[in-house]
Amino acid sequence: MRARRIVSAGAALCLAAAAFPPVSRGAGAPLLGFSPESSEAQRSLESRFDGSLSADNLRAWHRRLAARPHPVGSPYGRENAEFLLGLFRSWGYDARIEQFDVLFPTPRTRVLEMTAPTRFKASLAEPKLAEDATSGQSAEQLPVYHAYSIDGDVEGELVYVNYGVPADYEVLERYGVDVKGKIVLARYGGSWRGIKPKVAAEHGAVGCLIYSDPRDDGYFQGDVYPKGPWRMAQGAQRGSVADMPLFPGDPLTPGVAATKDARRLDRKDAPTLTRIPVMPISYADAQPLLAALGGKVVPEAWRGALPLTYHFGPGPARVHLKLEFDWKLAPALDVIAVMKGSERPDEWVIRGNHHDAWVNGAQDPVSGAVAVLEEARVVAELAKAGARPRRTIVYALWDAEEPGLLGSTEWAEAHAEELRRKAVAYVNSDSNARGFLSAGGSMTLEPFLDEVAQAVVDPQTRASVKDRLRARQQITGSPEEAKEVREQGTLRLAALGSGSDYTPFLQHLGIASLDIGFGGEDGGGSYHSIFDSVDHYTRFLDPTFEYGLALAKVGGRVVLRLANAEVLPFDPVPIADRTARFAQEVQKLADDLRAQTEEHNRKVREGLFAIADDPRLALAAPKPRDPVPFVNFAPLQNAVARMQRSAAEYSKSQTTLPPAARDARNAALIALERKLTRAEGLPGRPWFTHQVYAPGFYTGYGVKTLPAVREALEQRQWEQAARQVEAVAQTLDAFSAEVERLAGQPGESPAAP
Repeated sequence: MRARRIVSAGAALCLAAAAFPPVSRGAGAPLLGFSPESSEAQRSLESRFDGSLSADNLRAWHRRLAARPHPVGSPYGRENAEFLLGLFRSWGYDARIEQFDVLFPTPRTRVLEMTAPTRFKASLAEPKLAEDATSGQSAEQLPVYHAYSIDGDVEGELVYVNYGVPADYEVLERYGVDVKGKIVLARYGGSWRGIKPKVAAEHGAVGCLIYSDPRDDGYFQGDVYPKGPWRMAQGAQRGSVADMPLFPGDPLTPGVAATKDARRLDRKDAPTLTRIPVMPISYADAQPLLAALGGKVVPEAWRGALPLTYHFGPGPARVHLKLEFDWKLAPALDVIAVMKGSERPDEWVIRGNHHDAWVNGAQDPVSGAVAVLEEARVVAELAKAGARPRRTIVYALWDAEEPGLLGSTEWAEAHAEELRRKAVAYVNSDSNARGFLSAGGSMTLEPFLDEVAQAVVDPQTRASVKDRLRARQQITGSPEEAKEVREQGTLRLAALGSGSDYTPFLQHLGIASLDIGFGGEDGGGSYHSIFDSVDHYTRFLDPTFEYGLALAKVGGRVVLRLANAEVLPFDPVPIADRTARFAQEVQKLADDLRAQTEEHNRKVREGLFAIADDPRLALAAPKPRDPVPFVNFAPLQNAVARMQRSAAEYSKSQTTLPPAARDARNAALIALERKLTRAEGLPGRPWFTHQVYAPGFYTGYGVKTLPAVREALEQRQWEQAARQVEAVAQTLDAFSAEVERLAGQPGESPAAP
């Protein structure tokens, strides 16, 4: 599901090659969580792991899994699940398929036509290409549509709303454009797609269309497919528009597993379905609609790359949109493979990627899935040779990720209590391609991931994947970010929002999680289209599968080190330091809102909005805003200070634990991430329990840190903000109390691990 941001990478590649020497494979300092002796054994194991990896396996499985369309519930989706099950069993895993019955609508009727000022009927289809062998599998392809749009038959004037995010509607208001009773046309980008119909409905629109503008994903970026990788004029992006910031997973069974006998909501009561019909279209279908719009010319930042003048509307373009769906249940087939640990079988390291796709899914998700398969194969090979991991490893290939993380969410909900007791960490990947390491997750794992990334060689530069990423960050980041990279010397994990299968583990159950993959030099254009194919992938994204091997090396080290560590490598210092920064950000947000409100109200009083962005236009003066009251952040400041003190004390108290004490220490470390959750969850969306990171209510994939406080401020809910400051402070204090308890545990000597 996750879409990767594409960056220009040539300069960063050169800097990495010039500035950083090749990675040393010598012995070095003890690994985090390992004694010097066990570190040597672990490094030897990882060397054997690397030597057993085969790009030929990745290539063969990639061609097999992406040979035909395989969305959830499809015949080839079942064939793939059974194929994966057979592979795991052949390698010696205790493997099974767990089925959940989930709501998965598919289209019966799709009509989009312009009825005025001229007539035009959208094709709503992607063409077969001679250069793409699987593009003609039309009988098995899902058509271009959005899952979880409601049925609808609406007609109205068209309004162009840019990216269709809340800030865009503020601009519309200033230009005197009202979308009530209208159909809006938004371009992809700026937020997750499901936010666009959500915000449109809140403003009274009756329908929503979303297209990929060539400025963002098309010929403005480079040559289009099949000459280059970028989206062709008739290409369109399928996807889910369920309101996943409320909860992911099956829309009819929130909070419980979608088993055969589960109690289900009536569809009319399902809160994550859209309130208005919505459909994606190509920029070939969008161009006549945009060309027919009148009204004022949009601001420069709203203009795409189509050869026309972009207007707001409304009208004279008038469109008719009719959608009907088959609202059926489909079987989601999760493939679960377990290797029982030799010493700590009740401590689980879980490694996942999904296997379903909107169409053939060569990049999303098969490129990541084949790397996970090869990783699992070699782990099993090493276990047969006598290197069975200490902890249990669970490999999971999820189904139904694309409609809204259904397979992983239903499995996590089905096994919630056991996972809370046993799960050490969840390690996720999704799409993969040529380029830079991308890593996000629980910041207690930041030093650990930094150590892993230093040990893996980048296939192009021969620097470590860590150093290559740092080189890019110094070039593409802001001056402040570049300075931090130079001074810090270690990787910073990105805070996770949503968009892939880590969400139920991290943000619902409080299980420490990582999300890893490569990309950035792969170009766009195939995402969620029929052209996410083997031909596209092997021409433009990772022809030699060398970055598939790089992902297997990173993922394999993460899994094997977590499975074998004597003391789990969780560190409270990074999460304490980052939370302090997040707290400073929300305090600054309150100050900025106060200053912005005062300036806004001054302009309203003095009539200054009449001359705004464009002096040729007399824009509508907005209404005055309520003043921003004082919010007492002292409880949050005190909790953060305690968090930093306790983490520092823990760091000073690190000792080599006697074997008898390790089990208790590990159990406490496993539970540490859980301390950052509240059973009540976030305001208005209790499924999300994590208090430090969550997907934003109006960003979807994009993360909101300290979300309960931050979003209350953004939505100008001042009393709610004050209450959430207290609640979050209590959560952070509970975390600190556990860290203080850990710091007081006795050990043998003042040395590490």
